[in-house]
Amino acid sequence: MKGKVMHKFVELLHREVVPAQGCTEPIAVAYAVSIAAEQQESPAEHIELYLSGNIVKNALGVGIPGTGRIGIDIAALLGAVLRRSDKKLEILTGLTPEQLKQAEELLDQKILQVNLKEDTTEKLYIEAVVHAGGHTARCVVQKSHTNVVLIEKDGAVTFEKKEAASQEEEGHVELTVREIYEFATTAPFEEISFILEGARMNKAVSEEGLRGHYGLQVGRALAGGLGGLLEPSYGGAIAGAAAAASDARMDGCAMPIMTTAGSGNQGISCTVAAATLAEKLGKSEEELARALIISNLVTVHIKSYMGRLSPLCGAAIAGGTGSACAMVYLQGGGLDEIQRAIQIMLANHTGMICDGAKTTCALKIATGINNALLSATLAMKGLCPCDKEGIVCQDVEDTIRSIGKLVSQGAANLDPTILDIMLHK
Repeated sequence: MKGKVMHKFVELLHREVVPAQGCTEPIAVAYAVSIAAEQQESPAEHIELYLSGNIVKNALGVGIPGTGRIGIDIAALLGAVLRRSDKKLEILTGLTPEQLKQAEELLDQKILQVNLKEDTTEKLYIEAVVHAGGHTARCVVQKSHTNVVLIEKDGAVTFEKKEAASQEEEGHVELTVREIYEFATTAPFEEISFILEGARMNKAVSEEGLRGHYGLQVGRALAGGLGGLLEPSYGGAIAGAAAAASDARMDGCAMPIMTTAGSGNQGISCTVAAATLAEKLGKSEEELARALIISNLVTVHIKSYMGRLSPLCGAAIAGGTGSACAMVYLQGGGLDEIQRAIQIMLANHTGMICDGAKTTCALKIATGINNALLSATLAMKGLCPCDKEGIVCQDVEDTIRSIGKLVSQGAANLDPTILDIMLHK
């Protein structure tokens, strides 16, 4: 692979595989509020949030690290207290009891007003308005979790980011499964070894999830730790490791996670199972790194069609498919087997909905990884659905593109319906 193309892949991975503490949607809200608050010299007196439906959906029911609380309100108010936007998605790192107390006092004072942004087509939109000392500051984040497009103080623009004229200006990289495989298998190990940090980070959260009693304890159950019908097994240990990381993360564990394509659960799905399998098979760090390059890039590739925030579950569908590809590679499979695994995965649970970030995300990850285990097994045996079956196309790239069509056309009304149920139950 030519050096320029290889460099683009490395840049893409550095941009799409980044650490975060807590669920990315409420943390992005904290980040935006922090930026607006930093424009003020006085403490926040009143805060208004205008959020897209997908942000609300993914922030309502998730645990906020180090707080023992869930949801948008405490995350936003911590952003106003902390004022350290330079930490981006790790803004809550090092949160102290005193800082939490300050945020809780603001919560009691009811200074926060959360509004649904009705007049935006953006799936990811956060507008934070902070009033303090007779002044007003505003910050707008859209398209991705740390993509600030506007900062104002008292109506005067202090920062504005114009829309990119093309995908190339945004740093977009067109991917194919063939190119991903070629890059992963030919890139010098020293240029891709950084990807191992994500596996180490996410595996640590998994181990915490297996030790503790987080959420629904899906990971512990799959690993055989709760008894019943789920006895300890090879596949159960792999799926359980991934689900346990989500158990912990969604229930407010303060440990950082490595995200993929804007989501910690996607990062968990496409790294933890692969790392667990590599350990069981006695694979080298280089073999694991190459498997993780495949899983992360396949996840990014599929998510580019699903959208940053989607009515379909990115962790199970995109992350699970990436994981299946990594499992195939670790078992000695090549491009053909990887393409078959993708076809099987997408033929199975493409219709899994995303009904927000919360502890039951561990159930969806468990389903995705169990499907990945099945898909990798069938693919290694040369089995694959044909293009006469459902949404599966002859070319794997056409199958992946069909996911985008399902989201944009078939599921156009799904997000508003999900949100309506969530807000009115």
